[in-house]
Amino acid sequence: MSRTLRADALDNRERILTAARELLSAEGLNVPTRKIARRAGVGAATVYRRFPARQDLIAAAFADQLRACRTIIDEGTADDDPWRGLCLVIERICELHARDRGFTEAFLSAFPGATDVVGGREYTVRAVAELARRAKEAGSLRADFVLDDLILMLMANKGIRASTGEAQVAASRRFAAYVIEAFEARPRHTPLPPAPRLTSSAPG
Repeated sequence: MSRTLRADALDNRERILTAARELLSAEGLNVPTRKIARRAGVGAATVYRRFPARQDLIAAAFADQLRACRTIIDEGTADDDPWRGLCLVIERICELHARDRGFTEAFLSAFPGATDVVGGREYTVRAVAELARRAKEAGSLRADFVLDDLILMLMANKGIRASTGEAQVAASRRFAAYVIEAFEARPRHTPLPPAPRLTSSAPG
């Protein structure tokens, strides 16, 4: 009996997290807990029992994104060329955030009490600060770059809206290319990735 109960509890937890990921990613952090419960096929009381605080649910739902973010940062900082490493971080972080609106909101706001999300943001900011310092010393990054530019970039990237998820990612890649050119000390004006049709685009 106890094994059956534990299996049911684990199944409920996974269904809750799957529903939370889907809804938070699509609609942002303000999705009502009851809506998550309905999507998961459980009662709201079950969600509160598994995740007494909302920040616990958010941190658990975005655990994979936080790990992916750290992997991107570690790969960028490990590159011997700090500018190439910084470009990799910009491109992949923008894409990661383009795929997940809820994660972007949690990351930018450092959702109160979600210590894993806060820690992930602090780790990212420290790593980018070191990459930026090295890239400036190498003469690749413009001298007036500041860390707030990274937050500004993510805020702008968050505003991208497209008809499909893949079009949104494609738009984010093009945006990241613009950002990299703007950050570069001596822009080379390399060709941009293709431009997708955005939801606000006029016909033409």
